Amino acid sequence: MKENVITKEAAEQIAVELLKKRKCTERVEVSTVEQNHEIWIVRGTCPIDMEGHPWAEKFEVMLDSRGRVKSADFALL
Repeated sequence: MKENVITKEAAEQIAVELLKKRKCTERVEVSTVEQNHEIWIVRGTCPIDMEGHPWAEKFEVMLDSRGRVKSADFALL
């Protein structure tokens, strides 16, 4: 039995909290949460402000089975 394995809901919550802090936003829209071997992949969009103009940015956050962030990638839509 594996110890400290997080659930799908926990992986989503960790990613949302990371994005709220890093992007200074309260709105984070998660589109998918999937597990690939020992890695959770959380994808979605969040709004950002670029020089006074609202934009949407897509994200992909990868977490290990214990909930530690392995990577976070962002790209404008």
